[in-house]
Amino acid sequence: MIDISKVENDAELRQIAVLADEIWHECFVGIISEGQIDYMVKKFQSYEAMKNQISKQDYYYLAVRENNELCGYIGVKPEKDDRFFLSKLYLHSSKRGRGIASEMLRRVFSEARDHGKKSVYLTVNKHNDHAVDVYKKTGFELIDTAVTDIGGGYVMDDYIFSYKL
Repeated sequence: MIDISKVENDAELRQIAVLADEIWHECFVGIISEGQIDYMVKKFQSYEAMKNQISKQDYYYLAVRENNELCGYIGVKPEKDDRFFLSKLYLHSSKRGRGIASEMLRRVFSEARDHGKKSVYLTVNKHNDHAVDVYKKTGFELIDTAVTDIGGGYVMDDYIFSYKL
């Protein structure tokens, strides 16, 4: 059974940060350097970074569990306009290919509708072929590209996708 619920406490957020570190070091090998993975985890996926996103940037997180085991997470931000930002959607490699990611996306769409939004948008690394394929298959449309300097001598080289609700 899959359960997707809003993260309500620091202990749960800390668990997600540990999972994020594991997933990123598995998922992005061969796409970006080990140094950039470490840098980005600390800057965007650490407990401190996520706590700041929640308290100062209007993000919230959803924990994904299968049979009570934490296996994934979602980070979202309702924008001030009619868009909903899907910042993070990650699932442990051992759980992929079983429909869980599709369920996660359905929950994102539901959250966006609950906030009165008309579209969901996201950024995805141009070389993350699996994620790009999943988003295209789901009905996301490529709307732009972006190269963003994130400091530390690193950039994010991304596609921007949008899904109309």
